[in-house]
Amino acid sequence: FGAQYDSLSDMVAFGVAPAFVAFFWGLSTLGQIGWVSSFVYMACAALRLARFNANHDNSFFQGLASPSAAAIIASAIWLWEAWSLGAPSPIAVGFGAAITILTGVLMVSNFAYYSPKLLNIKERVPFLALVAVVLGIAVVLVEPPLVLLLLFGGYALSGPTTYAYRRYRRGNLGKVDSSND
Repeated sequence: FGAQYDSLSDMVAFGVAPAFVAFFWGLSTLGQIGWVSSFVYMACAALRLARFNANHDNSFFQGLASPSAAAIIASAIWLWEAWSLGAPSPIAVGFGAAITILTGVLMVSNFAYYSPKLLNIKERVPFLALVAVVLGIAVVLVEPPLVLLLLFGGYALSGPTTYAYRRYRRGNLGKVDSSND
């Protein structure tokens, strides 16, 4: 029961809440398109959480983790509000809808993402790791919405980038470079 209850609360926190925040921030001005983009995000979050429960491999995440997707939506809107950009323009709302749909699709993609569950923090932690954590917190505190958007956006792009790099490397292995002849 606990695992199912945890998934339900994750669905609300990382699926429904970001979709509603995005919708009421500006996607509602798009009418049906705003509803659809919010729904796509929520449905993808539900599917991502269901797949996570079925797949017990902790070495990597298959698809963007739902907390990371939620952080992208939340930090983008937080950045808009923190910079006092006013009511979202139609271009900003369209971009917001695209980001909402894209993060939803990345959650259900087959891209492999690094899993922080591999970190072993139960044993002795090196001093430099603690210094790095303190410096990381200091960097986030400089401009939290921007830094968090960049961090989670970079993480979201790491899956497709790693996939493209591996495909490129696999395609070029075994080929002879004849340009030096």
